[in-house]
Amino acid sequence: MQFYYGQHMPLRILDEAEFWKHQEEEHTVVIRELVTGLEKKYVDALNEWEKALSNTHQHVVSFIESVVRTSYYLPAQLHEQVMQLVVFCLEESNQFIELCRQIRDDSQVVSKNQTAKVVLNHIIVESEYFIGIARALLAQQQR
Repeated sequence: MQFYYGQHMPLRILDEAEFWKHQEEEHTVVIRELVTGLEKKYVDALNEWEKALSNTHQHVVSFIESVVRTSYYLPAQLHEQVMQLVVFCLEESNQFIELCRQIRDDSQVVSKNQTAKVVLNHIIVESEYFIGIARALLAQQQR
């Protein structure tokens, strides 16, 4: 992501969050569909994560709609809420990465499926990309 958005940076991060939360939601399905016979505890966890990520995605979309309705003006209170949402999204992505690592490292089924390992690593890298963007925005906003 380019960092020349200036005062519109919080709006840009909402666009990123909207995209990546949807991606992470879809990744729960990819993992379940790819790994035939995945242990029930992981399937159950992925089902719960799909719901949680969908909820976060919808929350981000709601914020985007609010910002658009304010003609892209971000009052201080809304700006603070956006920053809190970014922190939440970052933390949620960290937790999702931990689940992906746990599945990759601890699942007996995945241990025998090289393709699943590669896909899980790719999913982790994609979520880490979003975390990097979110951290950069938060650091920029604290200046």
